[in-house]
Amino acid sequence: MTSNTKNEGYFELKTSLKGVFNLNVSSLSYEAQSIKIVIESNTSNIKKNIVLTPKVTELKEVVIQTRRPITVKKDTVVFDAKSFTQGNEQVVEDLLKKIPGLNVQSDGTIKIGNQEVEKVMIDGDDLFEKGYKILTKNMPVNPIDKVILYQNYSNNKHLKGIENSDKVALNLTLKEDAKRVWFGNLLLGLAPQSEIRHEIRGNLMNFGKKNKYYFITNLNNIGRDATGDISHLIRPFRIDEPSSLGDTQKAIQLINVNNELPNLSKKRTVLNNVKMISLNSIFTLSDKVKVKTLGFFNLDKTEYYKDAIQVFKIGNLSFQNTEKVIANKRPITGFGKLDFTYDISKSMTLEYTGKINHTDELNQSNLTFNAATFNENLQRNNELLDQKAVLTHKWKENKVLLLTGRYIDETTQQTYHINPFRFSDIFDDKASFTNQISKNRMKFMGIEAHIMSKKTQGNLWELKLGGQRRTDQLSSSFQLGNDEQEMFTKPQVFQNDLTYISTDVYLSSKNRFKIKQIYLVTQLDLHHLTNSLRDTTATSQTLSFVVPKIGLDWKINESHKVLSSYTYSTTNLETADIYKGYIQTDFRSFSKGLGEFNQLNASNAIVQYTLGNWSDKFFANIFLAYVKNYDFVSSSSIVTSNAVISEKILIKNRVYWSLSSNIDRYLTAINTNLKMVLGATKSSFQNRVNAQELREINNQMVEYGFELRSGFKGKFNYHVGSKWTSTQFRVNTNTANSFTNNLSFVDISLVLNDRCNLQLQAERYYFGNLAQARNTYYFMDFDARYIVKENKLTLSLAGNNLLNTQNFSNYTLTDISFTQTTFRLQPRYVMLKAELRF
Repeated sequence: MTSNTKNEGYFELKTSLKGVFNLNVSSLSYEAQSIKIVIESNTSNIKKNIVLTPKVTELKEVVIQTRRPITVKKDTVVFDAKSFTQGNEQVVEDLLKKIPGLNVQSDGTIKIGNQEVEKVMIDGDDLFEKGYKILTKNMPVNPIDKVILYQNYSNNKHLKGIENSDKVALNLTLKEDAKRVWFGNLLLGLAPQSEIRHEIRGNLMNFGKKNKYYFITNLNNIGRDATGDISHLIRPFRIDEPSSLGDTQKAIQLINVNNELPNLSKKRTVLNNVKMISLNSIFTLSDKVKVKTLGFFNLDKTEYYKDAIQVFKIGNLSFQNTEKVIANKRPITGFGKLDFTYDISKSMTLEYTGKINHTDELNQSNLTFNAATFNENLQRNNELLDQKAVLTHKWKENKVLLLTGRYIDETTQQTYHINPFRFSDIFDDKASFTNQISKNRMKFMGIEAHIMSKKTQGNLWELKLGGQRRTDQLSSSFQLGNDEQEMFTKPQVFQNDLTYISTDVYLSSKNRFKIKQIYLVTQLDLHHLTNSLRDTTATSQTLSFVVPKIGLDWKINESHKVLSSYTYSTTNLETADIYKGYIQTDFRSFSKGLGEFNQLNASNAIVQYTLGNWSDKFFANIFLAYVKNYDFVSSSSIVTSNAVISEKILIKNRVYWSLSSNIDRYLTAINTNLKMVLGATKSSFQNRVNAQELREINNQMVEYGFELRSGFKGKFNYHVGSKWTSTQFRVNTNTANSFTNNLSFVDISLVLNDRCNLQLQAERYYFGNLAQARNTYYFMDFDARYIVKENKLTLSLAGNNLLNTQNFSNYTLTDISFTQTTFRLQPRYVMLKAELRF
């Protein structure tokens, strides 16, 4: 029996039993006692005074855990992946589109405001640098636990807390069951229509503590972009970053054919047959040594169909060209990369990057131009060897020395053939075809020393000393050929054979210091430039110049920030601007450069205002850029129906400005994120056409739109939006040519239960202010998925272009023409897919 103590401090027990009993007395925070009691008769009345000894009682720890969707820790923002998934995500890109503040553009580029992310890492390791789209477009989303955004990110770990970086990067952390084990997925899709469509996508990966492996393959002919822009993988480009020496160096390519595509997603416009494989590994050989290897192979065949009507109006001259193209492009790219990192000590690191690339591309076209039919053939070959070494020594807590050396050897060769001959109004020759063989070999060597010293209050002093040398060997041979006579004619003014060497020795001093709440940035660059040109004659140039820059970084408070800068720049002309002979640039155009050295001066100013932070429900960003070119390269052209011959000329005073803004607002009442964008650009410049006086050209474009994306946890979600684009050209004081286009879309997601979900997508394109037969286009897609076994097998049925819109017309304006181009699109298909996870 039990009894509780009464208010007076005693307790009472009654029993009719006799014998020996144990009386147990206990109380919280006191030591329990056991007292022996002997009851001899039913009338016994026993009293006891009991005093308990105090005792500290330790309770077991109780942990209450909750998952916060967004956690902010200084410069780090952590997004819980599960909080943003809605059940219909397949790859990482699908997840990132649903995270507020991340802007995933149609080509897969990820931006935070106006800033593109530097990289997308996996558990802190980077595999692809600026080529991260290969990762985000292929990696399955189910292993992702957190998406971490690093603000003020430093690519060099020794510069963290020293450099004043505005860069951002993403890190994908994995769930525990996805670490240190082999896992992956394989997706097979087939659309058995008259023209069979297929999609095969596979991922195999193991992310261990020391070694990481990630293998990707993608084979499809449904227009799916498997890589993004490959050039971002081969040539990652960073602006104004320590050790970015040589990032802007690239061999020039003179001819581009059949690259125009309408403003639609690639799944509608690209008629492809891609085969891609990427093998990527990270080996941690010791606490000091890490090696990364990347192997990439891409084989594609892209078909291209277009019909174009181009209406020219130049002064009193007007005419119309018609063009019909049936073409295909077959690029083959093989790329290899090795990164070696050696931590010599805790404060010193040596990094080496070696890259090699080989690309072969064949372009073939059957082209009908103004009722005349001919064949066009372009073969392109590119070979790249790129080696870079960086030694970083942080000899004090606030002082860093970087030594950078780089060597690049790149060759681009193009062979362009047109048959039959079609330039009888330019060349007095009985030719039957034309050839042009062009080659540019570019060699770059550079070395740079960079010292950074962080002072009190965040003040930073930088000194950079370096030298770089670029050598271009450019040759082009335009030939008129005759099949019957087996002979070639080489018009003299259509030949080039030059060597252009530019050497730049520079010293740069930069200071960032605080004045109350404002950081003021001053920079002064001294350049000593030597140019040398050898073609038919030899010329040289030596000069020195100064590039000043001033900036202001004002953090008004935690929610309001202003960043601004002004630069007076001097830019040296490149090889593409100075060659003397004409070069054919497409089937009806020839162009030549200035034929001499020169430098271009300009003023550049930017202002950026940011309102809010990641943890706020309201975030806005406004970016304004202004450029005044005191000297710029324009053109003087002779335009006829059959050909365009132009040469570059130097003109004074071109003005360009750009405004871009975006607003993110989370509407709590309806669990929806609102995005609004507004952008505008305007430029004014001069050129000359058909020997007229210089013409004043004014071009402006305005973009504005909105998106609403819901974040419901129920069965239904939506993503709707609309965007308008207005373009206008005005020549001299003539009436402007202009039009306004609109894109509207609705995406509906239905999660019927834990196993079944459905996505519906609809798009509407409208072209305004133009006299065309059709100005509105509609598209509709669907994707239904059924999970047969969770994390094992998923079946899906996908329909593309259900309304079977087979052609799409695109409209463009220039200062001399209006063009209507009609493209063939991916036809309607319904594809059955099976995804196996293992």
